Amino acid sequence: MVLLCLACATLSRLTFQEPELRLEAINITGLGITGGTFDLVFDVYNPNDYRIRSTRLEVGVDLEGRHFGDALLERPLDLSPTNHSRVVVPVRFEWAGVGAGARAMLTRQALGYGVTGTVFLDTPLGDRTVTLQGKGNVPLKKLL
Repeated sequence: MVLLCLACATLSRLTFQEPELRLEAINITGLGITGGTFDLVFDVYNPNDYRIRSTRLEVGVDLEGRHFGDALLERPLDLSPTNHSRVVVPVRFEWAGVGAGARAMLTRQALGYGVTGTVFLDTPLGDRTVTLQGKGNVPLKKLL
């Protein structure tokens, strides 16, 4: 009974802060006649004093103001307490869906991006849903 009371007291002091997500790079992994693939490389910071686990990540990415693709990551990600984690999200796209200027965009050194999405988290305080939104410029690593 004493352990149960101590556990309840500890949980009541915990608060949830949303993880911080920053797009660090876009790595092109393949280009073809019909489309291609790239990885979104995110730095994710968990500001909480406890481990959280993502159960699902859904993200849409716009490059230079044009919708470029959507990604779904259903493998669990463990985010250590008060620590940064590198998260790689693969994205597949088709040229037909991104417009005629898309190929030219991929030859640049950096791109303006926008990401929107949702992360579903499992925390000691219960399930949480976090909305992702961000924009900025990101370096584009060229396909070798």
